Amino acid sequence: MTFADFVIEFNRTLNLTIPLPPGVEVMNPFTNKNTLEISEKFYRKFYSDDYKRILILGINPGRFGGGITGIPFTDPVKLEKNCGITHQLKKITEPSAGFIYDMIEAYGGPELFYNKYFIHAVCPLGFTKSGINYNYYDSKPLEKAATPFIIQSLMHILSFPITADRCYCLGNGKNFTFLSKINDQQQFFQEIIPLPHPRWIVQYRRKKYGEFVREYLEKLG
Repeated sequence: MTFADFVIEFNRTLNLTIPLPPGVEVMNPFTNKNTLEISEKFYRKFYSDDYKRILILGINPGRFGGGITGIPFTDPVKLEKNCGITHQLKKITEPSAGFIYDMIEAYGGPELFYNKYFIHAVCPLGFTKSGINYNYYDSKPLEKAATPFIIQSLMHILSFPITADRCYCLGNGKNFTFLSKINDQQQFFQEIIPLPHPRWIVQYRRKKYGEFVREYLEKLG
């Protein structure tokens, strides 16, 4: 099996049925046949090999990025412009995807970056509440209910050709705290390296945007 085969099989089987807080809904882009096909084109293009990758974990898919394309931190515009995957999706942009692809271009481009790294999420399915993004840790009942699914998903991802000596965590606050706690229990990774979340950078530290791109490149190596 290629790396792409592992990812595609994983995405096809993703399903989450847990008690949800009032107004919260699961966002599973892979129930959409078109999204499934588009994401598979992406993984076939960049991951049709058996190279080991280093894992980068975000929080959970957002409704304008991975929630549409099925590819973490990749909105429809970046999917076509940066990755060369044509599609008929609505041309929506996501601020976090903008930062990630600026960083990827500074690294040397998608082919070079994805040859070494695999971006996914602590919780591989997203959530919305009242039509906006909702993180798995925004409600303690949701976090508790989702934890078994998160652990099971991480175990599955670690069956891919993944290098487990280190993992990068996007978000050095609640996401890092949660992932560190799970890692202490499960011993998934030898080291977890936190990075500022792209959304936080774009929203609150725009003036230092270039500095954060350099921080990512320095820590990723």
